[in-house]
Amino acid sequence: MTARPSQPRREPLGDRLVVIGLGLIGGSFAKGVRELGLFNEVVGFDLDLPSRRQAVELGVVDRCAESLEEACVGATVIQLAVPILAAEKVLAALATLPLGEAVVTDVGSAKGNIVRCAEQVFQGVPARFVPGHPIAGSEQSGVTAAKSTLFRRHKVILTPPPGTDPAALSLVDTLWRALEADVEHMDVRHHDEVLAATSHLPHLLAFGLVDSLARRHENLEIFRYAAGGFRDFTRIAGSDPLMWHDIFLANREAVLHTLDAFQADLDLLRAAIEQGDGHHLLGVFTRARVAREHFGKILARRAYVDVMHSKDLIFLAHPGGSLSGRLRVPGDKSISHRSIMLGSLADGVTEVEGFLEGEDALATLQAFRDMGVVIEGPNHGRVTVHGVGLDGLKPPPGPLYVGNSGTSMRLLAGLLSAQPFDTVLAGDASLSKRPMNRVAIPLREMGAVIETGPEGRPPLHIKGGQRLTAMHYEMPMASAQVKSCLLLAGLYANGQTSVTEPAPTRDHTERMLRGFGYPVNVDGSTARVESGHRLRSTRIEVPADISSAAFFLVAASIAPGSDLVLEHVGINPTRTGVIEILRLMGADLELLDQREVGGEPVADIRVRSAQLKGIDIPEDLVPLAIDEFPVLFVAAACAEGRTVLRGAEELRVKESDRIQVMADGLQALGVNAQPTADGILIEGGPLGAGEVHSHGDHRIAMSFSVAALRASGPIRIHDCANVATSFPNFLALASTAGMRVAEEANS
Repeated sequence: MTARPSQPRREPLGDRLVVIGLGLIGGSFAKGVRELGLFNEVVGFDLDLPSRRQAVELGVVDRCAESLEEACVGATVIQLAVPILAAEKVLAALATLPLGEAVVTDVGSAKGNIVRCAEQVFQGVPARFVPGHPIAGSEQSGVTAAKSTLFRRHKVILTPPPGTDPAALSLVDTLWRALEADVEHMDVRHHDEVLAATSHLPHLLAFGLVDSLARRHENLEIFRYAAGGFRDFTRIAGSDPLMWHDIFLANREAVLHTLDAFQADLDLLRAAIEQGDGHHLLGVFTRARVAREHFGKILARRAYVDVMHSKDLIFLAHPGGSLSGRLRVPGDKSISHRSIMLGSLADGVTEVEGFLEGEDALATLQAFRDMGVVIEGPNHGRVTVHGVGLDGLKPPPGPLYVGNSGTSMRLLAGLLSAQPFDTVLAGDASLSKRPMNRVAIPLREMGAVIETGPEGRPPLHIKGGQRLTAMHYEMPMASAQVKSCLLLAGLYANGQTSVTEPAPTRDHTERMLRGFGYPVNVDGSTARVESGHRLRSTRIEVPADISSAAFFLVAASIAPGSDLVLEHVGINPTRTGVIEILRLMGADLELLDQREVGGEPVADIRVRSAQLKGIDIPEDLVPLAIDEFPVLFVAAACAEGRTVLRGAEELRVKESDRIQVMADGLQALGVNAQPTADGILIEGGPLGAGEVHSHGDHRIAMSFSVAALRASGPIRIHDCANVATSFPNFLALASTAGMRVAEEANS
């Protein structure tokens, strides 16, 4: 045998690791463990003599044994890193050896076969046998390609059978985590089904396609003109044929199940092409186009827009500057949500222009795709929705994930309560803290069956097949989301559903229902709908979002020398609280070319710099500006005198506690800001430089970007990634207008 001087060790986990099979995976495992000093000795064994020699020379192992029996003497852990069918033979050999208390584990990609083999040769699955599967690899192979960092940030799935010794499982888990792998535990059968779909089927298709095309008489022409897509898809056909031969035989049951399901889908595609069924093809293609990103977001608990991946994305806002020119901010988020919802439930095809491509509206779009609606786009704000009618939604394949969107969750709850299928509504960590009883309780009164998480928070489990009964509901709080939820449920409820609100809230749902031809009666503070009517497709032009415009309205008001025009802004009277409050503070705002587009009033807004003054904000304006208050607090900080807000406790249950978070940030900049239970007191004065935290709230981040215009120095704003929620191109537009804010460069 050959040996190499050992390296300095730290406190070991055991005396001896034995790795059987010194290829890429086994060699990388051995090398990583050896470099960390996790065992007193790392011993290798491989039938290939050159591999054994190279493993020692390259420092992959301390020494190599000449036989399997010699290698396993005194082993603490035995790692099988050989091909699947070879692993069966090795297990049979191990069953004849005195292994003592050694833990046996493996790295094969099919676990059911290896567990059955262990049960057979050991006459029962050994308690200290821990099957494993690292999902990692490289285009290179063999011991010379071994890398101690190969498994870093890669998944390793352990599949302990029933009766596995917890200490053995813990030891194997610890070893993989020491190599910085992301370790998960999974049932053997489930593992094989998942891998059959995600790994084995793609390889089978690649091998089969290349072989099929290569055997055609025009094969040379086919491969001569093959483009990048063909090369990308068929790259995996260059994998080791013997290894994959073993995998398919070992995991044949799960592969056949997956292959049958795929064959059925393939037959449907063939029939669609044969019959000229473009609708089916479009549905498959539009869903497939976004599927990878969609599920990636769910797994990462992230949003739908690929913003910067830094955990703490920082905006650096510099003082000074003025705003000028003409801008058009993104489309209204509330109207974008509803255009997808009602377009999906309408008969016919709805065309949408100006759709907001931010994460919240995209969450709604994806939810309806998951329920079988064919939706083209978005492409530069253009979306085509192929409606399925009020009764045409299909059961989604899993929970509907709506990211950070409270609007999506609350409005969907109303629609889904009347569907014939069960659904689960889930969101990200922030949304999972927000109250949902405000919609669950009245929906239950209508006959819905809804379960919430602790304290009425998400996820929502909605049982299908319920017959809803219309009712009258006196809302305890002013909330357009609650009102809209109940009106949408009322489309399905037996009788007339009416909702009375304590103060005016945005009426986009009522206006858009009429736009889709559905009768809605509004009498003062009460809105009514009755079931039995249909929604007809239409064309929607989404106006610019006044909530997004608000940042520039305040920015141009407080920055000396500013003269800015914001184009095509929605001025729905239930949303114009920010304009009225700013005018009361002395802002110079002018509405130009007022008009109506698709049932919604719009205008161009000209805003020039002015000296603002502090005011007591009228409580009747609070519901009309509920989303704009963070930036209005910045206006108050720049105003002369004191501004007082009351009756705004709703701000404490938004994406963050906007009262407390804004108060903390303003205080960090030297502003006298005192939060109260339902509002805030702000004394206007100079703003200093400093660091503030947005707590993942997009409106907080953008508000402090505006505050920098009047600060004495730069403001660093932490946790800004969620700006994409409502305003994907905020930084670009801010720069165009004259603000000096940008993403801080990574050092």
